[in-house]
Formats: sequence, C-alpha cells, structure tokens
Amino acid sequence: MAVTEPAPAALPGAHEHILRRQALRESAARTYARSLPIVPVRARGLTIEGADGRRYLDCLSGAGTLALGHNHPVVLEAIRKVLDSGAPLHVLDLATPVKDAFTTELFATLPRELAERGRIQFCGPAGTDAVEAALKLVRGATGREGLLAFTGAYHGMTAGALAVSGGARDVRVTRLPYPHTYRCPYGVGGERGAEIAARWTENLLDDPKGGVPAPAGMILEPVQGEGGVNPAPDAWLRRMRAITAERSIPLIADEVQTGVGRTGRFWAVEHSGVVPDVMVLSKAIGGSLPLAVIVYREELDTWQPGAHAGTFRGNQLAMAAGAATLAHVRENRLADRAAVLGARMLGQLQGLAAEHPCVGDVRGRGLMIGVELVDPEREDLGSGNPPPPAPALAAAVQQECLRRGLIVELGGRHASVVRLLPPLTLTDEQAVAVLDRLADAVAAAARTPHPRAEPGADAPHRAGAAPSH
Repeated sequence: MAVTEPAPAALPGAHEHILRRQALRESAARTYARSLPIVPVRARGLTIEGADGRRYLDCLSGAGTLALGHNHPVVLEAIRKVLDSGAPLHVLDLATPVKDAFTTELFATLPRELAERGRIQFCGPAGTDAVEAALKLVRGATGREGLLAFTGAYHGMTAGALAVSGGARDVRVTRLPYPHTYRCPYGVGGERGAEIAARWTENLLDDPKGGVPAPAGMILEPVQGEGGVNPAPDAWLRRMRAITAERSIPLIADEVQTGVGRTGRFWAVEHSGVVPDVMVLSKAIGGSLPLAVIVYREELDTWQPGAHAGTFRGNQLAMAAGAATLAHVRENRLADRAAVLGARMLGQLQGLAAEHPCVGDVRGRGLMIGVELVDPEREDLGSGNPPPPAPALAAAVQQECLRRGLIVELGGRHASVVRLLPPLTLTDEQAVAVLDRLADAVAAAARTPHPRAEPGADAPHRAGAAPSH
C-alpha cells in the first residue's frame, strides 16, 4: 500500500480565520458548522483532529455515511487502485468493471427476492436524488399521482423528497401516523399504539370518502433517523407491507441512513422480514463518497431510455469505495457486531436515564441510538403523557459533548434528541469513552438552567434536525 504524507495542520489560530471566512462566504442555510465550530484536518476511524490540534470522537459519521469510519484502509486502497489503474473517473452510465463489481457486491447483500428480480437505477449522488427517482418510478409505473408518507419522516431537501417529509404540505401526499412508543399519538404506546396506527391507515385507504388520492406508492423509513431515532415495530412494518400488497401499492423503503449494517442487520427491513418493492440507498453505499441508487422489482421498470438521468451517476471512485465497504461489512459481519454493541450501549444509557430525570427516553437499533432530553419539572403527573421536550437542554448537551471531544447530532421534531451514529468499527473501549463523555456532558448540562420551550411549540431549526440526505 502506498504511503502518503498526512495533511498539514493549519497554523495556530488559523482555524478561527477559516471559520470566520466560512461565516462570511457561505449561505445562511449552512447547518452543522453552526453547532460544530471545528475545522477538521485529519481523521482516522472514530477520531477527527481539528486545525487547533484538538481531537474528537466522531459519533456523527457524516450523518451515517461513514460505516467504516474515516479513511478506512480498505476504502483508501480501493480508491488508490482505481487512480493508479488509469481508469476513467467519469463515464455517465456506461458499463465499467468497477461499476459491475459494485453492482454485483450490492446485489449480494439485498433480500433474495429483490436481488433475484431486481433492477438498479444509478441516480444523482445524494439520497434525495434517489428519493426523487423512486417517486417518479412508482408514479410512472402505476399511472397514479398520490403518495402515502408518514408523520415525522425525513427523505431529503429537494421538492419531491420534502413533500413526503414530515411538516411539508402537498395535496397529493396523504400523511399517515408513524408509531412512536414514547410519544404515542394515541396515548397508549407499544404494540397497542402501533396496531391503532395500522388500523387507522387501513381504514383510511378503504374509506370511499376518505379523500385519499389514488396512491402511487408508500414511502417509509424502517427507523426514522432525523425524526428522532424512532424504530418501526416489526409487526407494524409487516402490516404496512400487507396493506400495500393487497392494494397494489408499491412500498418504498428509504434505507439511506439505516442501510449497510447500521441497525444490526445489513438492511433494516430484514428485522421484520419485509421485502419492499423499492429500496432507496445512499450514504454508506459510497464508502464516504457521493453515490445513490434505487433498487426495485423488475415489474416497475417501465421507464423509457432517458426517462431519469443525471451527469454524475457514474462516479467510479465512489463505486470502488462502496464495493470495498459493502464487502468489508459483509465479510466481517459488522452488522452482527453493531447489533451486539448497540444493545450493550442502549442498556448502559438506560442507566443514565435512571440517574437523570432529564433523560426521558433511550431508543434505537444497532448503532443508531437516540437519547431524548425532557423537562421533568413540567411533567403533567397523572396524564400519562411524557414530560415536554427540552431542545435548549439538548443543545447544551451537544456543546458540552464538544467541549469533551465528542461530536454528536441532534434530531427529532423538537431537536431534543441527542443522536449517536458511530462507525460500525467502534471498539469496546471506544464505546466506553463515548458513553463516559456523554454521561458527563448530560450531568454538566443538567446543572445549568436553560430556556424552556412553550408547550406544543416546535424548537427553532437546528443543525442536524433534518439536513442530511
């Protein structure tokens, strides 16, 4: 393997000038840079080194993009191999050995039923581009315009993806209730709440006066990520598969953030045994580089040549890095590792919740973990409702984490959920360090008074609340 010199660190104090220039030059839409004022210059595995010389444990992982962490050797070797070979780096949608290897490796990981009768469409390089392709696909195949989406969802920042995300308004999109054990909209939680949500969905679709446009498809996340790390109950997901299959409605699974071992299975739909009609894939499939695809049943492949194109759908470096990442995760059973380590971390975080009343809920699947911060002093005792969310406290915890060298993301409807998305290569020792720093940050933030959100009011948009497709 070729040896390269490390990137030079910036001069002392230079990071402050870089941050200042960023604030002057970049748009007001910038997000992560606002709450994470660091200038990364080196990175390896879980660790980032800033231009000021400080080192951080990165549990943001490019919003889940870095399945193997920063600059993993197998990813770097795959990229160098393509560069050294003289292969073209940009070929639109022409066939190449690199593309063939990526597609073969990807199909080897898919649910068998989809892999055996599936088609792949390479899209623009972001997850939101793949969502747009999926929506266009099912609308074209069914001849219908309506879409079924869920409260709390996040599918991207382009027009169609935003339309099916929570909080958006589009007359063609019918919003359905997504189960939430902690903040159940029906006040019952658990399996009972999920069953009510499924029945409501079924009745609405069959009601001739329900006002639902003829659905071209249903899109859902097996675990809502930006929505606050809300795992879909397996039984509920199977009900959604049955409901859509019985009504000839294509089911689209958005696995942009949940895929490639993140939740403890290679694909999150595998927990429930559901095989969707369309899978939307991005983030980790590119091995840290931009890549997005949809994989779908061949019966839906009614597109004409050129019906969905894009200049940057032939990124050879991303395909090489992606194939190496997929193979490494599969061969080293890193999804199984994520399941075991994630369960252990969730158990330890339950202990944190027992010590601090401001920790309202701990939830997740695999190495996709959420800690919801609440205001226990405003709990309506006897109502059965959980305490209100505490977005200011969550923001304080994020900053206390940063002071302790830990990078975390915020999410959820009120930006009150501290999210952990460490790489699948996380060691036992690193997991202990992450949880120790988080526990210390929660304790420090809880000692300081913070502004309280008005009941029912959404917190202001924050970096990490919903920017990552």
